[in-house]
Amino acid sequence: MFYSRKGAPKTLKRVGELNYLAKILMKKYVRSAGLIICIFIFGYDSFCQEVGIFEGHNDIGSNVKPGSATYISATQQYIISGAGENVWSDHDEFQYVWKRMKGDFILYTRAAFVGWNGVEQHRKVGWMVRKSLDGKSANVNAVVHGDGLTALQFRRTTGAITEEKRSKLTHADVIQLERKGNIFTMRVARFGEPFITEELSDIDLGEEVYVGLFVGSHNKDVVETGVFRDVQITIPVKGEADNRSSMTLGSNLEVMEIATGNREVIYNVPNSIQAPNWTNDGKSLIYNGSDGLIYNFDLASRKPKLVNTGKVKSNNNDHVISFDGTMLGLSSSVKELGGSIIYTVPITGGTPKQITSRGPSYLHGWSPDGKDLVFCGERNGEYDVYKIPAAGGAEIRLTDSKGLDDGPEYSPDGKYIYFNSVRSGLMQIWRMKPDGSNQEQVTNDEFNNWFAHISPDGKSMVFLSFLKEEVAPGMHPPYKHVYIRYMPITGGNPKVLAYVYGGQGTINTPSWSPDSKKIAFISNSNHNQ
Repeated sequence: MFYSRKGAPKTLKRVGELNYLAKILMKKYVRSAGLIICIFIFGYDSFCQEVGIFEGHNDIGSNVKPGSATYISATQQYIISGAGENVWSDHDEFQYVWKRMKGDFILYTRAAFVGWNGVEQHRKVGWMVRKSLDGKSANVNAVVHGDGLTALQFRRTTGAITEEKRSKLTHADVIQLERKGNIFTMRVARFGEPFITEELSDIDLGEEVYVGLFVGSHNKDVVETGVFRDVQITIPVKGEADNRSSMTLGSNLEVMEIATGNREVIYNVPNSIQAPNWTNDGKSLIYNGSDGLIYNFDLASRKPKLVNTGKVKSNNNDHVISFDGTMLGLSSSVKELGGSIIYTVPITGGTPKQITSRGPSYLHGWSPDGKDLVFCGERNGEYDVYKIPAAGGAEIRLTDSKGLDDGPEYSPDGKYIYFNSVRSGLMQIWRMKPDGSNQEQVTNDEFNNWFAHISPDGKSMVFLSFLKEEVAPGMHPPYKHVYIRYMPITGGNPKVLAYVYGGQGTINTPSWSPDSKKIAFISNSNHNQ
């Protein structure tokens, strides 16, 4: 449909003021065949149907060579092509894929140009937050240029000259932009490395803003294309979370390929689900819900089914599948026994058997021969690693260092128990023989590292890393900026596999696929906004 500028209501002066009318027209006239069909209204830029999680897309600026935007649902990728003279000075020209948002948010993607040898070295890809769709709008953007320059750029008011804070990192391909009130934080990385951060304070773009991905060519006659994957918009928790915080945010169940780092959100819910275990047949994931129940998520149908755990219905995120795949170990709260108590139940469900007599006891590992369980237990004010027969019996204390020892898990060959400990200052990964002897430190860096999970082939491990500036060594709260990191079992420099908003419940328990090619984990966001 086309409308001429002649006869347009005088009150409709700017592109941003046309959104409401455009959405009405789209709903009424353009809902056919799932195609992206644009409407041109009163001579202004185009407004399009939704693109993935975004409301629309259009070229920003005047007389910009037409761009385009496509969402590929099979790969969860956005392909965006844009032209324009520049995103700089007192005005901008580019292709923008956007949605309107209020409040705080965290924007994340992995981005790259199609062909790094483009026409202009200052072509740009990134995230942008704008006050309006006017070309001179105040904005904040986290941008990577064609020559690798990476910067936090901003225009404080409409028509003002653009300023920037350059990152010391170049050629970033992981881009995160967070708004918290009037503070904007850019976090960037080359995939596999930790974030480098730049922060900008006192930028007031108003409560409602436009949020989206953009591509600009830095040349009005050239169209450049960017590919964006793992695109996530997170609504964080209000306030600061700690170990006592209720887990009320929604959850994304994600699967990642180790070799490529490709992430796929396979399921999301508006409530908390936690700690997926991968079943031995590779067909399902086991997780606990905020209701204290256990669910089996079928990967083919992508639907959950309740696992019968009898009267044991206060299950937390410390649950483990036996190496032979026949049994499920549970940790479930029993107030009169001191907290979490360990149970075992057939993987298909049934009547659970109580294993520990006192709590808190948090299960983390099953021996490869199926004979023993290892857990974190609090006894006399100290949290240590304990072992107990899977059939029940006397528990054996394996660690006695001052401070928290947690997250014990057997290696598949049964030679070691890996665990995390604060004994050296920060929380780090350690290992020991199954009898508790030869305790040695495995990681030694500037992160708080939790929950080492060894791949089924015994060659690699993944673990969860909290930032020491956000979290104290003995804490593992939800709703923080965390990394899932990877390291060969023989040691080396850990690699970041996933940049996640999560923490508690993200990857507490073993979650490798049986072929050692993938992991499953949980990320969080408020899905109710």
